[in-house]
Amino acid sequence: MRFELAQALDILSRTPATLDTLLHGLPEAWIHSNEGGETWSPFDIVGHLAHGEETDWIARTKIILEHGDSVGFDPFDRFAQFEKNKGKTIEELLDEFAALRRKNLDTIKKMNLGESDMPLKGRHPHLGGVTLGQLLSSWVVHDLGHIGQIVRVMARQYSSEVGPWKAYLRVLQ
Repeated sequence: MRFELAQALDILSRTPATLDTLLHGLPEAWIHSNEGGETWSPFDIVGHLAHGEETDWIARTKIILEHGDSVGFDPFDRFAQFEKNKGKTIEELLDEFAALRRKNLDTIKKMNLGESDMPLKGRHPHLGGVTLGQLLSSWVVHDLGHIGQIVRVMARQYSSEVGPWKAYLRVLQ
């Protein structure tokens, strides 16, 4: 499927409600459980998504539009949520993410981006040359990947409880 901004915005606009429906009001055990070690809980993932709304997608879009690849993107701190969200509830974090996403989608719409803007180039600190279309496509896939990650983390909490059905439950493999 070829990238189309309108379709991307359809997905991006649904992520906050999807996460709210999935996580709002759940017991702490569901919200803060992870897969062990340094893995992330649903709470951590929502915090990461909110942080990205503040510092990643729109900031990088603006750099591409204003400077092209002559100014590189600032590195993104993939772990900022751990300190930043201490003491917050999942409901506060979900509301924060939803508000930030609404603001960012309004910003994107006001940019009046068209197909001719998608090949515009930017410079990622690790990946090198990227295009606006690739950045915006990655925003969508990033959301979907983290929704899948949340579902996987939650499913694995019952990994030993499902007994022999584990062989049929791909999410637990």
